[in-house]
Amino acid sequence: MASNQPAPEVPSPFRSDSFGDEGRTWEEWNPTEESIRPVRGRHRVAKQRGLARSSTVLGVGVIAAVGAGGMATAQSKPPVSISLPDSIADNLPDAKSLPGVSAFMSDDSADNGTVVASSPLTTAGITAAEAEQGTSNAGEALRARILQQAEQQQAGAEAEAKAAEEKAAAEAAAAKAAEQQSEAEAKVAAEKKAAELAAKKKAEAERLAKLAASYALPTSSYTITSTFGQAGSMWSSGYHTGLDFAAPTGTPIKAVHSGTVKSAGWSGSYGYHTVIELDDGTEISYSHQSSMDVTAGQRVTTGETIGRVGATGNVTGPHLHLEVHTADGSGIDPMSWLRSKGLSI
Repeated sequence: MASNQPAPEVPSPFRSDSFGDEGRTWEEWNPTEESIRPVRGRHRVAKQRGLARSSTVLGVGVIAAVGAGGMATAQSKPPVSISLPDSIADNLPDAKSLPGVSAFMSDDSADNGTVVASSPLTTAGITAAEAEQGTSNAGEALRARILQQAEQQQAGAEAEAKAAEEKAAAEAAAAKAAEQQSEAEAKVAAEKKAAELAAKKKAEAERLAKLAASYALPTSSYTITSTFGQAGSMWSSGYHTGLDFAAPTGTPIKAVHSGTVKSAGWSGSYGYHTVIELDDGTEISYSHQSSMDVTAGQRVTTGETIGRVGATGNVTGPHLHLEVHTADGSGIDPMSWLRSKGLSI
């Protein structure tokens, strides 16, 4: 049956009540299964007094020094001495023999174990280009980088602003050019339209002039007394169906255009009445004549005398009553018709 008594404590070769025991020999202890007795219950861990092995202490110190080297304050501080007790210092391995540590050690070391860095650690993080430019301080390098980045950002912002300004100016110039082009096109279109209108008017005037050569007013020395469509009780239809040219009795009446005499004779309230049919089927009638100079079936030409102004039929005074009818017999305004033929009335 197992005992509840704790197992005797195994002496440790690293344990010493005094670091100053010079007569004790230090040896490396490699524990094995035979050298370690099983311990039941609560395990006891011998407290290590003094400092750990030199390699661990020195490694931690080097890491701390390198970390501090990244800060700009390390260069301005004096070197710090690292001192160890004589009992440990005598058994420490040569620091320069440790991998990666000799570079941080000075060739001139104090007899008492003081380790001094051979060069300031503030050069950590400095690029080769910065080193070539003479930069030896990490703080200065960081400041230079920040200033360079700020200048680059400012230059980029200025370039963007300039590009935006140039773009806006180009857009404004393009808009102005487009507006000017639109105005020019509108002006050209207006001029073209005006030219076309003028040409059309000129062509119409020439047509009317040529047409007027083949048409003539029915009489001369006249005064217009009644117009087409004028209302009044003196007309049986309730309105005037023609155009009245008041003129002295006996004033010659002329054919408005060439055509054929369709009828000539007495016609009740129209008095002596002559009807001439034009080649396009339009009929022109002349009423209230005092005398007639043509007969039915006769061919007449423009301006030829066909009768005289009179006061026969239902009249109040001597005048020529002129009517115009289309081929289908509809009455139209004689004044408008004469003007469409280029005649001024």
